Amino acid sequence: MKLQNVRMFDGSSIDLNIDDEYSHIQDANGLLAFPAVIDPHVHFRTPGMEAKEDWQHGAKAALRGGCTTVFDMPNTKPPTITANLLQEKKALIDKQLSEVKIPLRYELFFGADKNHLHEIPGVNGEVSGIKVFMGCSTGDLVVDDDESLHAVFSVAAKENMLVAVHAEDEHLIRERKANYKGAMNYHAHSEIRNIDVAVRAVEKAIALTRQYGTRLYILHVSSAEEISLIKKAKREGLPVYAETTPHHLFFNTSYYDILGAKAVVNPPLRDEKHQAELFTAIREQVIDTIGSDHAPHTKEEKAQPYGACPSGMPGIEFVLPMLLNAYHAGQLSLDNIVALTSKRARDIFNVPATNDYVLVDLEKSATVNSTESKCGWTPYQGLTLKGWPIYTVLRGKCYKVN
Repeated sequence: MKLQNVRMFDGSSIDLNIDDEYSHIQDANGLLAFPAVIDPHVHFRTPGMEAKEDWQHGAKAALRGGCTTVFDMPNTKPPTITANLLQEKKALIDKQLSEVKIPLRYELFFGADKNHLHEIPGVNGEVSGIKVFMGCSTGDLVVDDDESLHAVFSVAAKENMLVAVHAEDEHLIRERKANYKGAMNYHAHSEIRNIDVAVRAVEKAIALTRQYGTRLYILHVSSAEEISLIKKAKREGLPVYAETTPHHLFFNTSYYDILGAKAVVNPPLRDEKHQAELFTAIREQVIDTIGSDHAPHTKEEKAQPYGACPSGMPGIEFVLPMLLNAYHAGQLSLDNIVALTSKRARDIFNVPATNDYVLVDLEKSATVNSTESKCGWTPYQGLTLKGWPIYTVLRGKCYKVN
C-alpha cells in the first residue's frame, strides 16, 4: 500500500510504501513523519548476559521508541575482541532477530583489548568502530595504560577506523575510591567518579587524536567541562564527535533519592547545572548524537547496595518521547531532535540512507507504565510525556508501537 502526502516534521510531505502484509495503518492523518531513530550506543547483552536483555526484547524496545538501527557494544561474555568472536556474535544476533521476525538494522563495535590489538585490522569494514573503555564498567574490557592507548589510536588511524571512548580515567577512579571518606551510598558514585575523572580521560583522548589524526567519538558526555574541551577540539578542526544520553539530559544527582541504585550509571549523573549545558551544546551542535546507552541489569542486581549494584539502566524506548517532551518544554527544536537522533549519526558513521520512518503523534500525552526490555523495569516509570511514536516503519514493514 502507499500512504500519500504524509507530513514530515519540517513541513514537507512524502509518500510511504508499506508492505500490505505488514500494514497496521490506514492513513497518517494527524501524525508527523520523522527519520527513524539511529541509536549508536546499546548493550543488548548477547552473548553471555541474556538474563538481562536479548535481541528479541531489545528489538521490540527499539521499535517502540521509533528506532530501526542500533550500534551494539562489545562488553559481552565473551567480549567481542577477535574476528571469530565477532562472527559468532553476528550469528547469534541474526538467530534471535529471526525468531521474533524483526529485521532490525544493526552495527557492532569491536572491543579494544591490549592482548588482541592485532585483531583490529582483520575486522576493518565489518564494524562501526573500535570501543575503548578508558575506565572500568560492565565486563572486563579496559585499556588504562598509555602504551596500549597509543597503539589503538595508531592502528585506527592507519585503518581509517573510528575510535569510540568511554572517557573515564581508571587510575583516578581507583585513587579517589581509595581516598574517599564519605558515606558509601549511591550519591558516592558521583563523588568518586567525579568530573575530574572524565576530564582527564577526554583530554588524553583528544591529545591522541591530535597526534594520530584518528576519528574520535566521545561517548555519554555528561558535564560542562567535557563540553568545553570538545568545543575547543572542534574549533581546532580535529575529527572529534560527541554523544550524550537521555539520563544525563533528564536526570541529575537528586535522582539517587528517587531511583536508588537504578540511578547508578557510568559516567555518573551530575548536578543539575550540567543539564542546561548539555542542552545548549546540542543547540550549538557541539554534541552530535544521543545514544540511549541502553544497559539493562536485572531488578535483583539493581536492588543491591552501593558497591554491589552494577552500573547501567535501560532506555532505548523512551529517548524519542523524552526529546519530544523537551520540544514541548521549549528546550529543543524538531530540527535539533532529528539531527541528534539520526542525521548526525548517519554522517559520522557513514550509515546508508533508508526508507525507515517513525510516525509521531506530537500531541499525545501518556504515562510510562510498561517496558519491552527483558529486565522488566525502566527509570522513566511514572513520567507523563507529550509526544509519542505511534508507528515505526522498518524495511517496508509498519509496526504499531504505542
